[in-house]
Amino acid sequence: MRVAVLIVNWNAGAYIEAALAALAKQRRPPDRIVVVDNASTDGSREPIARFPGVELIALDQNVGFAAGNNIAAAAVADCDWLAFLNPDAFAEPEWLERLMAAVEAHPGVTMFASELRLASDPSVLDGAGDAYHVSGLPWRIAHGEPAPATDVDSQEVFSPCAAAALVYRDSFNAVHGFDSSFFCYLEDVDLAFRLRLLGHRCLYVPGAIVRHVGSGTTGTRSAFAIYHGHRNLVWAWVKNMPGWRMWLYAPQHVLLTLVSLFRFGAIRHGRTIVRAKLDALAGLGRAFSERRRVQSTRTAADHHVIAAMSRGWLTPYRTHRDRRR
Repeated sequence: MRVAVLIVNWNAGAYIEAALAALAKQRRPPDRIVVVDNASTDGSREPIARFPGVELIALDQNVGFAAGNNIAAAAVADCDWLAFLNPDAFAEPEWLERLMAAVEAHPGVTMFASELRLASDPSVLDGAGDAYHVSGLPWRIAHGEPAPATDVDSQEVFSPCAAAALVYRDSFNAVHGFDSSFFCYLEDVDLAFRLRLLGHRCLYVPGAIVRHVGSGTTGTRSAFAIYHGHRNLVWAWVKNMPGWRMWLYAPQHVLLTLVSLFRFGAIRHGRTIVRAKLDALAGLGRAFSERRRVQSTRTAADHHVIAAMSRGWLTPYRTHRDRRR
């Protein structure tokens, strides 16, 4: 099986060289490495060119993370698996080897999540795959918890974080890849949701370790991250929540929206969160059009899709309260 590592770079000059250096040390070398550069202005294309075998696709405009990865995926038609990697994510030598071993051990599974650790403190987890609540809120599982000292078993999660994820190329193409209208943020959750509607599953692979800076070029609490994350949250939920469950869980989605408006308003991002939700509403026509297309191809039973999600009215708020301790 052939696997390509795909990186979308935008002004990640502080990290991209370290990310490519880590890939050069993989025990299971990738068959191809493709970097799509989104019109960077910080000179970060120069270190990319110094790595032999790394293919650079240089764009003249910033098309976003989602579209950039679609461009990279289209360039590797000779590969069976797509390994998405952020430019601020530094893979340990066994990363790709562990992921491909999981592919062998779990035939039929098409999505695999890596063990993300904080680059600033590798003894702490940045995430062990993504959870998704029926209200539409995603979060990284085990974020901020101590990294396991010994190997633990693989477990099913809702979706992989695209900072370091492995996806079967044919499945990726079957759902038309990432939704480029998202630009960035939650495009990975949206992709996994659409794949789950077709009966696909995602496994977290402990030991496939990547040290992740996290929002290295956009900032974790930046207006940019808040805007795109909370706009796209609405679109992903509207497009994908199966059948009549969308109406069943609509009150929880409305509650999440109200809590988000209050929470981000309290930390001086009120204008940003309001703009995100207004623009989400403005894009609902397209989202419902996409919903009709997505739902018309759904093959998985509703209850199987819902079973992979987190439920309970207070679960999202308890989860985030516990993470702040």
